[in-house]
Amino acid sequence: MQEDLEQTMQGEAEAEAEVDAAAQGEIGEDELDEPTGDAAEDETCDAESGDSEEKGMTWAEKKAAKKQAKLDKKAESYKEQIEQLEDRVKRQMAEFENFRKRTEKEKQAMFETGARSVLEKVLPVVDNFERGLAVVPEEQKEDPFVDGMNRVYKQLLTELENIGVKPIEAVGCEFDPNFHNAVVQVESEEYESGIIAQELQKGYTYRDTVLRHSMVAVTS
Repeated sequence: MQEDLEQTMQGEAEAEAEVDAAAQGEIGEDELDEPTGDAAEDETCDAESGDSEEKGMTWAEKKAAKKQAKLDKKAESYKEQIEQLEDRVKRQMAEFENFRKRTEKEKQAMFETGARSVLEKVLPVVDNFERGLAVVPEEQKEDPFVDGMNRVYKQLLTELENIGVKPIEAVGCEFDPNFHNAVVQVESEEYESGIIAQELQKGYTYRDTVLRHSMVAVTS
């Protein structure tokens, strides 16, 4: 009896060992073939999507493909943001360039206006020099004082010419209302009708624009 009992127990132990070994073998194969946890869920989702291209991919390849797709999506989003920023910068640069040009133009216009205002006040001084030197007797033209005034007058004209102020031609020229202001008509045997016979006040231009019209007498 004792021997039969020992043989029975030994047989049961061997059977249990075989069951355990079979169970371990099945688990090992399952672990190699099937992912667990979140990976299993991901694979299930992929299987349900029915993508034919992914059917022949391993779980690792599917995981890598999914990760790459996310990276590509992020890269595309960053690219769009960069393009938007570049467009905004270009617009701001264009607006700044327009502002710079407009400011430069306004500054130049203000300078021209200020310069013309000053020059218009200087011209009467030039007129007084000319009137004073015109009445100097011939015998006094060599006088040091007269010579000094004449030199100052010529220097003043030179500086005015250097900044763009030039006298308008009048006597002997055809009357032009853009440059001349006719204040009287005269008879003349020397000039034909419509020709300026006398200049009453000299006119000037500043950078090709009229600073002051010439006051003239025109032959009738």
